[in-house]
Amino acid sequence: MLRSVIKGVGAYLPERVLTNKELAKNVDTSDEWIVARSGIHQRHIAADDQSTSDLAIEAARRALKNAGLDGTEVDLFVVATATPDETFPATAARVQSALGKPGIPAFDLQAVCSGFVYGLAVIDNFIKTGQVKCAMLIGAETFSRILDWDDRTTCVLFGDGAGAVIFNALQGEGSPKDQGILSTHIHSDGRYHDMLYVDGGPASTQTTGYVRMKGKEVFRHAVVNLASTAHEALNANGLTIDDVDWLVPHQANKRILDSTATKLGIDPKKVIVTVDKHANTSAASIPLAFESGIADGRIKTGDLVLMEAMGGGFTWGSALLRI
Repeated sequence: MLRSVIKGVGAYLPERVLTNKELAKNVDTSDEWIVARSGIHQRHIAADDQSTSDLAIEAARRALKNAGLDGTEVDLFVVATATPDETFPATAARVQSALGKPGIPAFDLQAVCSGFVYGLAVIDNFIKTGQVKCAMLIGAETFSRILDWDDRTTCVLFGDGAGAVIFNALQGEGSPKDQGILSTHIHSDGRYHDMLYVDGGPASTQTTGYVRMKGKEVFRHAVVNLASTAHEALNANGLTIDDVDWLVPHQANKRILDSTATKLGIDPKKVIVTVDKHANTSAASIPLAFESGIADGRIKTGDLVLMEAMGGGFTWGSALLRI
């Protein structure tokens, strides 16, 4: 069977770093309060003249360089984002225009913090059905643009950034020993809309709106759903948590990461954690963490990697892949 195998990775974080101490000058909070509740020490903020597509394009360029490819060799661009440049056209169209060849498909995917995992499911099916041979998936966000900077329960948690991964089609044997994406599993439950959402939109308020969240409820559902979908991926491939070399979770909150790891029974040393450096970057957080693990040599060829995420909607999902 055809497998979606990683060819290259890239990441980009805006130059401006906003530390907790700087944030505390304008918000009723403190470094100690933020770190104790989230594990976050800083976040990156896009410059006024930077849009989501700018971050996506830079991450994509770095992925192409890492893969030794030219953008015109990519058959499909998918951008997972909840903060597009415009209502339409798709941010992916800007990426395709800057880096790709005319005529190929390019579209955005919106599943908030689960966007990258949803995107993995989409590009994997394009590749497995033979519709494309090379696909780029980008998670990119400028969440700073939809934050209420007077709401300390949300504004301290998020940041901006982008990560990109390029996949090539490669023939596999159809076993868990194959390289590439082994399986993806995605879910949603709209009954929990009010737990995490943005209070605006073109069809409702004709405004962008701000992030609103009931943190305790999100935390409770996140740990349960993330552990459940992780086991779902492992069971689908006849594997156990002991077979996993690295867990690359959505970087929402260090407490969520720790609680999920405990529930799964995985060694904390096997969990890639970057939330302390860039906060919650929504759809960009998994590729940013993944690129970090690749760049510093922790994640190596042959390793089994489990990715998982949960976001507003609620949406959640997992993906199991071998590097």
